[in-house]
Amino acid sequence: MISEEFSEYTKLGEQLKNEISKALIGQEQIVFEVLIALFSAGHVLVEGVPGLGKTLLIKALAKTIEGSFARIQFTPDLMPSDITGHAMFDMKRDAFTIRRGPIFTNLLLADEVNRSPAKTQAALLEVMQERQVTIEGKALPVGSPFMVLATQNPIEQEGTYPLPEAELDRFLLKLKIDYPQKDDEVLLTKSVTTGVVDDILNVNDVETIATREQVQEIQKIVSNISVDDQVFDYAVRIVRATREWPGIDHGAGPRGSIALVRAARAYAFLQGREFILPDDIKFVCLPALRHRIIHSAEIEIEGISTDHTILQILNKIEAPRQ
Repeated sequence: MISEEFSEYTKLGEQLKNEISKALIGQEQIVFEVLIALFSAGHVLVEGVPGLGKTLLIKALAKTIEGSFARIQFTPDLMPSDITGHAMFDMKRDAFTIRRGPIFTNLLLADEVNRSPAKTQAALLEVMQERQVTIEGKALPVGSPFMVLATQNPIEQEGTYPLPEAELDRFLLKLKIDYPQKDDEVLLTKSVTTGVVDDILNVNDVETIATREQVQEIQKIVSNISVDDQVFDYAVRIVRATREWPGIDHGAGPRGSIALVRAARAYAFLQGREFILPDDIKFVCLPALRHRIIHSAEIEIEGISTDHTILQILNKIEAPRQ
């Protein structure tokens, strides 16, 4: 029997989704997947061409939660210390003090993260894995909850750098945001051009409805969602299949199996269940694995997407029936 506390928090999750959708029209799937990452205490990478609402989505999420929010615009001249902070000499105190960078926040928007070279991107590695930043040999914890929400333009675009594999692997999910449907685009165009004199990202209609403590409590609940041994085995079999599949040079590592289970737990929670099903694993497979697979050059030339390959693997791997 589902507890009253569990039901209350699942309702809060639904309310968060509805609030974010006030700002982002016609992208319900993306909103849902970002909440899965948040409730899994994971980081998310959102890919799409400019102008589809990636930044708006993240600003709307930040407003729904009572907590700190920081945005870093990644550019070719951005330095790692611009992200993490640095030690500086205080003339009045005659001593070095640490100036904390924007990374010390609850929700960090790393905007157009692949417009900076690998050295700058690497500044995110420690904090994404260990929830701390080391400056001048001193480890400084970041806020809790903590989440990196990075946006990137497709790597085919001019002025972009590919993300290092070590950084990609630290993102729980990679989401792809596409053009809205025609009716949604009409509604979007109407809403942002009626009585508005500019094109500033507007999240005025979004309300703050959750505290940091409530988000942390949801994350604890999600981490305790029941998983059958057969479902664990199913997730691992899917990931191991990516390492042997024809046309894949590098398959997903153990973080892929972990990501599948963590994300599936959050999905089950949002469905109001205290246990996960094999279908939950299937639902999160694309966002959890698409950035952990590297095709061979021959497959890349043929234009076959990683999503297509993952779906083929899902069709081949038999799911538990009980």
